[in-house]
Amino acid sequence: MSKRQFFLGVLLAALVGGVVALAGVSFLLKPQNAGTFDEKQQTSFVNLLSGENFTIPDGINFVASAQLVTPAVVHVKSQVAYSPRAQRDPIQEFFGIPDPRVNPPGQGGTMPMSSGSGVIISSDGYIVTNNHVIDGATKVDISLDNNKRYEATVIGTDPTTDLALLKIEANNLPFVKFGDSDQTKIGEWVLAVGNPFDLNSTVTAGIISAKARNIGILRGVENNLQIESFLQTDAVVNPGNSGGALVNLAGELIGINTAIASNTGTFSGYSFAVPSTLVKKVMDDLMKYGAVQRGLLGVSIQSVSPELADALEKKFPVEQGVYVGGVNENSAGKEAGIKEGDIIISIDGKAVNNVAMLQEMVARKRPGDKVEVEYIRDGKTSKTTATLKNFSGDTNIVKREVPKTYSFEGLTFEDVKQQTKDQLKITGGAVIKSNSNENWRKAGARNGFIITSVISDSGRKKVTNSQDMIDFLEESQGQEIVVLGMFPDGTDYYFEVELN
Repeated sequence: MSKRQFFLGVLLAALVGGVVALAGVSFLLKPQNAGTFDEKQQTSFVNLLSGENFTIPDGINFVASAQLVTPAVVHVKSQVAYSPRAQRDPIQEFFGIPDPRVNPPGQGGTMPMSSGSGVIISSDGYIVTNNHVIDGATKVDISLDNNKRYEATVIGTDPTTDLALLKIEANNLPFVKFGDSDQTKIGEWVLAVGNPFDLNSTVTAGIISAKARNIGILRGVENNLQIESFLQTDAVVNPGNSGGALVNLAGELIGINTAIASNTGTFSGYSFAVPSTLVKKVMDDLMKYGAVQRGLLGVSIQSVSPELADALEKKFPVEQGVYVGGVNENSAGKEAGIKEGDIIISIDGKAVNNVAMLQEMVARKRPGDKVEVEYIRDGKTSKTTATLKNFSGDTNIVKREVPKTYSFEGLTFEDVKQQTKDQLKITGGAVIKSNSNENWRKAGARNGFIITSVISDSGRKKVTNSQDMIDFLEESQGQEIVVLGMFPDGTDYYFEVELN
């Protein structure tokens, strides 16, 4: 045999062997007589994710945290009524609170709805959310991850931190434990859980990218006491996430998602959450007192910066801290000896580098609590102890008075608050707080409607309070009556209903 014949024989054998090998592999990999895609996808491939050489690094396993938290994050839907004469708030616009000037109630429209998220924080049904999610709500509905539905009661709200506490009547609920946001570190992995765009139980991941951020979103708060000391993350947050959970990889609540930095209305890279240390204090106050107890130092403050130094024509001895621009009379700061020009550098031994950090740390306290203030004056560092006061200048705890309600055949009424009277220029009325009476529902009665007068066979009667309404209903049994009044936005409305 010549060398040429030998070479051709080897080449031919190699080609035949290759074809046979490919045919054999194809035969083995192809499921025979597959009738469904389940059967078609039984092909066995090497899976690197399940191989012995692939492991999830310690500390970044998102699965356990997501499984723990998701059942305790709820969907919050609120019927709201805002004045069509009022200027729209950008935070309301961003988080999907509709404009009632379009097809308002009482004129063929339906009550506008806002949608957001909430976090169950106790097994007996307490839920934390953002104040702007339920602000102005006449009815708040809660949907759990398992699709169970409840109507929530608003226990209390705090516009200064944009937080609110809700309660549903349920037991043995899954809940998220509070974590310590002080212990979070920049670069730490976190998960955001909520309902963006009404997509229930959505989980996104990111890292803590900054702490103690003030973005100026809580403008116009009463008494200018807003607290903005947000955790900043790059976890994706969109409209509907508001009020949802920001958790660490242990499944602990370290923040309540509140806002995003965006020029488009959707996520553009950064989101912001109220830190859990502040959330827990506010929730404790709302549950115990019905109102937030704010301890105040009583000083005007600005963050130390080169710009401030230039404006004041001063040279600061430190690069970070809080400059005291003024001290209120009869304030905690005044009594502690703090003076204009002092630079506060720590509270209770913890460094405060800017206004946001100082405000958050003081906001965790109540009137009567003592704080140790470290400050620099004339180049010397000193410490003093201040006893915090409330806005009235004393150390009293203020409890919210729960309005008295009146019930009649599935209807619950409440007297009109003085603030509402002033806004709507009315002298009184009865507010429908809840309504399980089918006749009234069909007639058009909605929660939040203010009844100002009623008409029966005996004539027209003015309603000045809830007791007037109860007396009228008892006297008019069996009659068809006309109910007149207005919605909280000032829209006049009336309806007819037959009493049983």
